Amino acid sequence: MLLNVFGPPAVGKMTVGRAIAARGRFRLFHNHMTIEPLLETFGFGTPAFNTLNEEFRRRVLEEAAANNVELVFTIVWALDADEDRALAESYAEIFAGDVAFVELRAPLPLRLERNRTDERLLHKASKRDVEWSDSNVRSLEEEHQMTTEHSPGRFADLLARYPSLVLENTGSASDAADSILDWVTGVDQQRRR
Repeated sequence: MLLNVFGPPAVGKMTVGRAIAARGRFRLFHNHMTIEPLLETFGFGTPAFNTLNEEFRRRVLEEAAANNVELVFTIVWALDADEDRALAESYAEIFAGDVAFVELRAPLPLRLERNRTDERLLHKASKRDVEWSDSNVRSLEEEHQMTTEHSPGRFADLLARYPSLVLENTGSASDAADSILDWVTGVDQQRRR
């Protein structure tokens, strides 16, 4: 299974993903595992960065699917972007539809607070320029639809075809992980019927 955990920057995707993986069923593949190695060599958003980032992600997902490795895959999707919708669909196809989506939400002030946590700064070198990172969090919020709160945007049909959960991530990562895994257990039971 591919458990696709998405939401805006600093909503807690990696931290919740780590808590899910710590419980044993899933392994974590967070989006910065491909971003960070490419930054210094190519720079964020350059053609080479974008090409390799996508290729690395796709290959990891393909190998996980081929070897029955269940993944928590965390990523930021711009829900109003056709290219993000196409990528999400292609990732679901790699797992032959054995996919579930979890959208994490949290208010912007809490996300900006989380943007400065030691955990985030330790694992994401690209976030160590906190002023740039805060600005990025705010600008993505202004420029793109980052949640399904008012409309699922171009993701509507995709999310309608797969199990989907929306979770307000304002408490602990442990509580969020427990809620998500309880929900996944229910998804598994429905699929077996």
